[in-house]
Amino acid sequence: MSFQTLFTKMEDHTLIITINRPEKLNALNQQVMQDLDAVFERVYKFPEIKSVVITGSGLKSFVAGADIKEFQALSKAEATALAKRGQDVFFKIEHSPKPVIACVNGFALGGGCELAMSCHFIIASDNALFGQPEVNLGIMVGYGGSQRLTQKLGKARAMELVITGNNINAEQALQYGLVNYVVPQTELLDKAFSLLAAAHNKAPLAIANSIKAVNAAWDESVNGFEVEANLFGDCFITADCKEGIQAFIEKRKPHFTGH
Repeated sequence: MSFQTLFTKMEDHTLIITINRPEKLNALNQQVMQDLDAVFERVYKFPEIKSVVITGSGLKSFVAGADIKEFQALSKAEATALAKRGQDVFFKIEHSPKPVIACVNGFALGGGCELAMSCHFIIASDNALFGQPEVNLGIMVGYGGSQRLTQKLGKARAMELVITGNNINAEQALQYGLVNYVVPQTELLDKAFSLLAAAHNKAPLAIANSIKAVNAAWDESVNGFEVEANLFGDCFITADCKEGIQAFIEKRKPHFTGH
């Protein structure tokens, strides 16, 4: 895979996506968003990709926000379209049928924090910094930050962060429930791969349905319990379900094929 702003590498059925704009602290511009959209088209389609890790190049920054120079001449309509485009890309990540882990290796500010929150898990290095500082520029969050922060932290903490523009460090993010783990920077990928190794041994369709069910908890247009029940039923028409139950009865490890 070749992209202008991303470096990609396959390792043990995991696609490692590195946002590669170190001179700009990996800030999100239109090309990055276009590349992320394109790479996740492939994540959805290619069965050899079982999971995804997203990180940033260098030792200082995951993504230090959006590329503010692109904001200078935007009209209201253009700014609204930009926000919706960013939200659509992050929805694609959030709804990926394969687990996506953000390995946050430094600054995750503005759009970087929003990108991390669109992933299924967040592992932070001990030097990570999270925040939504958009109000310092006279603007506000636009790529879903107000919604995902509220889902993850609750209304009071989310309101504080988007109104003050203050940042929180990795330990605070762990305490608040924003991240799953905090590890030394050198151990980020090892921690991600240890989690994904367990997922790779599970039935791919069951994982995909589990992701759908959890996401449904935040979708006000659907009844999450009904979605869960229907997805549960869908599992029972798969070959993997039959294999998993039979393996349990026979006291052996199941061999899942994704069918």
